[in-house]
Order: sequence, then C-alpha cells, then structure tokens
Amino acid sequence: MNHTFAIIKPDAVKDNKIGSIIAYLEERGIRVAAMKMVQLTRREAEGFYAEHRERGFFGELVTFMVSGPLVLMVLEGENVRWRYREELMGPTDPANAPPGTLRNMFARSKGENAVHGSDSDASAVREIGYWFPQHEIF
Repeated sequence: MNHTFAIIKPDAVKDNKIGSIIAYLEERGIRVAAMKMVQLTRREAEGFYAEHRERGFFGELVTFMVSGPLVLMVLEGENVRWRYREELMGPTDPANAPPGTLRNMFARSKGENAVHGSDSDASAVREIGYWFPQHEIF
C-alpha cells in the first residue's frame, strides 16, 4: 500500500459533494488515511502552489483555493497515486473528462474542477508533508 494526496476543492465542498466523492473512492478500494476540512489562508495557498507562481493562472488558482473551505486527504491503496490521478480524477477540463470520472461528474469548469491529486510520487510526499504531520496519518 502507498499514499497520495488529494483535495476536494471549494466548488465541490460548496456543492455538497464531499460524501459522494469519498464514497466514490471507497467503492474503488481507496482508503482515506487522513482527512481534514480547512479554510486556506492566501499564504498557505501560495506556499502550496509555489511551483506554479510564474504561470499565468497562479493568481486565479490561489483566489479560488481560498474562496471557501476544502477537504485535504491522504489516500491509501495499491498504486493509489496513479489510480487516483490517471483513472479516477479525469483531465483538468471536465469537458474532456471521460464519463464516470470525478471531474466529469462533479467539476463546474476547467478552473473549478472539484478535485486535486498529486502528479508524481515526489509531489505526493511533499504535499502530504505540507498539510499532515505523520502522527495524523492512520
């Protein structure tokens, strides 16, 4: 078993989709090893997304991520990072997301796309460590 990091973003929280998203993951054999609902500060969001600072979408992304509460999670399962990111999330733009993927079912738009997932194993380690001390992961 290994871990990855996931976020249920403010749009999906506002749309009351937390339970549906977690049920979707659990039905596919993915276990939630840690979870908390938070309201990010601008400083936290900017630090978390620092690698995108020079990209044109950075400001809009940070503004969106601080717009409401969100759910931070550590997911556990076999090949979980790949499965979550490549099979279950769907592409950033929900218009291109295959039926049955999280973004196809729950995203509003390319900018409000319901969920985040680590894009590499190294990113998963960094992102988990940014939000969760080891003693909070079960």
